[in-house]
Amino acid sequence: VQLQASGGGLVQAGESLRLSCVASGRTFSSPFMGWFRQTPGNEREFVAAIKRGDGNTYYADSVKGRFTIFRDNTKNTVYLQMNSLKPEDTAVYYCAAAKINYYPYPRAGSSYDYWGQGTLVTVSS
Repeated sequence: VQLQASGGGLVQAGESLRLSCVASGRTFSSPFMGWFRQTPGNEREFVAAIKRGDGNTYYADSVKGRFTIFRDNTKNTVYLQMNSLKPEDTAVYYCAAAKINYYPYPRAGSSYDYWGQGTLVTVSS
């Protein structure tokens, strides 16, 4: 297993959750790590990405200011800190890794090569 996501759960609106994604060494060395989310009947949606080289981060407008992506290189782990959660954030969240050093960053799911198994986040109103 190259990517293992965890940390999902059931929370109330306004609360916080932190998702974790542990990657194998080779996968963690990918130029970009990202988080996506998906709800039933919809395509996977870009949430956030982080670039390994300079640590730059990128966010979907819908989560900007509420979510933070960061990485711990000592643990081969990428995190998604989610604050001020809303019911519309309810989804299965996936972590992913992209082998290509896209510019400025990979936003499409098809740009990512490795995927974790997904973790469910449910936000009640």
